[in-house]
Amino acid sequence: MSAPTGSLPVQRGRRAAATWVRSSDTGLLMVSLLIGAGAGLGAVAFRWLIGGFTRLLSGHRDYSVAGHAPHQGLAFLGMYFVIGAPVAAGLVYGPLVYFFAREARGHGVPEVMYAVAQRGGRIAPKVAVVKALASALCIGGGGSVGREGPIVQIGSALGSTVGSLVRLNEERMRVVVACGAAGGIAATFNAPLAGVFFAMELILSDFAARSFGMVVVSSVTASVIGRGVFGNNPFLHLPSFAVVHVWEYLPFAVLGVLAGGVGVLFTRVLYAVEDGCDAVWRGPEWARPAVGGVLLGLLLLAVPQMYGVGYPVLGNGVTGKYTVAFLVLLMLAKMFATSLTIGIGGSGGVFAPSLFIGAMFGAAFGQALAHVVPDLHGQAGAFGLIGMGAVFAGAARAPITAVVIMFELTGEYSIILPLMIAIVLATGISNLLTGDTIYTLKLRRRGIDLTRAPSPMADVLQTPVSAVMAPLPQALPESCSLLEAADRLRDTPDATLPVVDDRGSYRGVVTGRLVADTLATEDGGGKTVSDATENPPTIRSTQSLEAAIELVDHLGTAAVPVLDDEGGQLVGWLTAASVLGAMRPPSRHK
Repeated sequence: MSAPTGSLPVQRGRRAAATWVRSSDTGLLMVSLLIGAGAGLGAVAFRWLIGGFTRLLSGHRDYSVAGHAPHQGLAFLGMYFVIGAPVAAGLVYGPLVYFFAREARGHGVPEVMYAVAQRGGRIAPKVAVVKALASALCIGGGGSVGREGPIVQIGSALGSTVGSLVRLNEERMRVVVACGAAGGIAATFNAPLAGVFFAMELILSDFAARSFGMVVVSSVTASVIGRGVFGNNPFLHLPSFAVVHVWEYLPFAVLGVLAGGVGVLFTRVLYAVEDGCDAVWRGPEWARPAVGGVLLGLLLLAVPQMYGVGYPVLGNGVTGKYTVAFLVLLMLAKMFATSLTIGIGGSGGVFAPSLFIGAMFGAAFGQALAHVVPDLHGQAGAFGLIGMGAVFAGAARAPITAVVIMFELTGEYSIILPLMIAIVLATGISNLLTGDTIYTLKLRRRGIDLTRAPSPMADVLQTPVSAVMAPLPQALPESCSLLEAADRLRDTPDATLPVVDDRGSYRGVVTGRLVADTLATEDGGGKTVSDATENPPTIRSTQSLEAAIELVDHLGTAAVPVLDDEGGQLVGWLTAASVLGAMRPPSRHK
């Protein structure tokens, strides 16, 4: 039966609109705008979740500055309730991550970097939901991690989902994933420029003009939404600092050198603790956060300032409310608390902890130096601010992002020159001490090197399926008897054939194994192909060979149906033989 005449113009209009979105810069701009709005709303919802779980599990808006205060609803436990908060959170987010989206474990930025560099920007939609819930529970339950990693992964998953719905090619898919990451950072920190440079420097590793424009649009859109909800104020409220004498640049340079080493130390501690947790854990992975939460709870009992992100504590440190000894204690405790949170299977970012560690180190350095050089008295806060950016640069080796984000987080321009000096030196020292950053090391430990030049095989894997698929075999109609189908399948190399209905539309596949099993039943001889038809996942002709190989491997079948770009018409047949033929190196014989 043909489609109603009136519906044909509608179908053509939809196809034309889809083509326009996929191929034009204006269409990509509209997609970037949509993703920015979604990332902004996602960031608002994520911060609301963190606040709600923090109040539920600690009884306070931010327990890091509550001292050893008891939970308002569990007063009979006194300050010891804090031991159970990470356990209660882990009992929920541990199974959630393990059974639904294991990519949501740990700090999410490396997963996004890998998806952009190696998977064409493809991120499962469920990652956004699972990451938001798991990270909010982890932070709300006392996990000493940040919210930037989760919001980057949430925004990126949103971008990937939208890109998949409109079927963008891989180049554009990478751009919209970066748009989601930028929007998340911009909205959650009220820092649109930082969102842009974070996405360009760390996610895309590229500053192409067209990509930059799309990322800016997304970041600005998300920031407008974030400011509408959270207000237009700097993320940290700090007093003004100034560099009075030229010679004062020297101690800032020294701070940069030392901070680079501290950033590398934080990276080493993070993965050493994670390795230690892996070595001692013998139970099911889903229970690991709850059991490990006991250790985290004991640490929080000893140093309650480690509860959650800890931005109020960071502000107190920079404004001179702590002694040098306590600043050093907080710095070391944060390194271990963050590492333990990640090591036991927690979900959260390492960006905020690196800022915290840098603030404590910088403020301690400034206060100690003021005892030696009295003229620097009162400038300890400036050292704290610069320490934040320098330690992050030493850990992540992203100097542009570090400079921009520190300016936007504080709104303080007076320290921009010493900040730039310290960050450049910290980045250089980090590069001398280690070949990896806090993000890339996670991937390298899994055998993934983002810095390695693509091999010739990498180009082959990006070949569209349409270029390597086999000719379409003659399909079986649904009304065909199983006995006739068995004869046809016997002469088919892959023992698999496509099935179509009476209008020629694709309905599924039939395999020799399933036909044999069906014929073996009591009334099998009277059944038709429709009774033995399977509906395995299909692949589009425009998708990459890499995606097809993953699907073939997952299904364990000899052949996979290939549909056209619209997803309704059967156009080819991808077999194991055709995949191997595409990957075979060219013959050297003349």
